[in-house]
Amino acid sequence: MGFKRKKGDGDGEEMESEGRGKPSFNGGGQKHVILPSMIKNKDKRSKVYAKQKQEKKLEKQKKIRERDAAEKRALELGEEPPQKQIPKTIENTRESDETVCRPDDEELFADIDADEFNPVLRREVTPKILITTCRFNSTRGPAFISELLSVIPNSHYQKRGTYDLKKIVEYATKKDFTSLIVVHTNRREPDALLIIGLPNGPTAHFKLSNLVLRKDIKNHGNPTSHEPELVLNNFTTRLGNRVGRFFQSLFPPDPNFRGRRVVTFHNQRDFIFFRHHRYIFDIKEIKPSDKGKDGVSQERVKPRLQECGPRFTLKLVTLQHGTFDTKGGEFEWVHKPEMDTSRRRFFL
Repeated sequence: MGFKRKKGDGDGEEMESEGRGKPSFNGGGQKHVILPSMIKNKDKRSKVYAKQKQEKKLEKQKKIRERDAAEKRALELGEEPPQKQIPKTIENTRESDETVCRPDDEELFADIDADEFNPVLRREVTPKILITTCRFNSTRGPAFISELLSVIPNSHYQKRGTYDLKKIVEYATKKDFTSLIVVHTNRREPDALLIIGLPNGPTAHFKLSNLVLRKDIKNHGNPTSHEPELVLNNFTTRLGNRVGRFFQSLFPPDPNFRGRRVVTFHNQRDFIFFRHHRYIFDIKEIKPSDKGKDGVSQERVKPRLQECGPRFTLKLVTLQHGTFDTKGGEFEWVHKPEMDTSRRRFFL
C-alpha cells in the first residue's frame, strides 16, 4: 500500500527553495518577492543571499560599462558626454530653508552693512582678542589656550581669578579689545567656548568636543607668527552667515601668504570643524629614466598640507544680542531638542 510524500520532503523542497529567492506573480498581476530573511533554513538563506548579491554586482558592472561606452561614443562624435549622476547625500537632500542666502538679497546686504562686525571687516579697527578661562580651570585648559594664542594673531591671555564675567567684559572694553573668548572646562576637559563681541556683542555659546592638541597629532608642524589665511565653508543660511562673520572678525582681514598658514572653519550638518594647516612645497627630482628629450633632469614641485593643531569641533548652542547677560539678555537663536525633527534639517 503506497503513501503520499509530504510537501517539503525531497525534491519538492529543493524545487521550493529554488523559487524562494525569485519573484513570483499572483493572480492580481502584482510582483511578490521573497526576501532571504524570510527563509528559515540557514544554508538555503545564505545561498539565496549570495546569489542575489552576485546579480546586483553584475548589474552594477553592466551599468558602468554602458556609461563608459556612451561617454567614449560621445567624445568620438564630438558631442557632450552624458551628465554624471550625483549621488544622494544628507547634505544635498536637506530640507528647504527660507533663510538660505541668495546673491540678490538686498535685505541681507543691508544687515551686513549695519552689523557689529563691520568696523573690523572694513579694516577700521584692528582685531584684538582677550582669552580667559572659567573660574575652575583644568589641566588641559592652559595647553589649549596656549595653542589658541598661537592660532589667533594679536590675542592675549588674562587669568580669570574670582572676577565676574561682566567685570571682565567691562575691563576688555576699556582696553580696546574687540572680542573676548572664555574657555569653559568640565572634569578636566575643555567642553565649551563663549565668544563675546565687544563692545556691542553678540555673544555666541558653542559646545566644544573632539579636542586634539598639537602634541597628539602625528607629524604635526609648528606654526609661525604670520597672519593666517581664513577659509569658511558651507555657512549658507542667514544664521550661518552671521556666525561666519563672527569667526571672521577674530582674524586680521589681510593675511600674510608668505607664512603659508591657513585656518579652516568647515560647517557640515551644523557641526563646525576647526583645522589649522600650513602649506608645504616639496621639490621632487624626476628619475633619470624619465629625462626629457634634451637629457636634462627635471624637478617637480609637489604641494601638500601639514597640520599644526589644535583640532576640535564646535556646535552652536545659543546666539545672544549684546554682551553676556544671563538674566535680561535677548537671544537671537537657541538650539532646543524639539528642533531636531529630521536628519536633513540644518540651521547653519
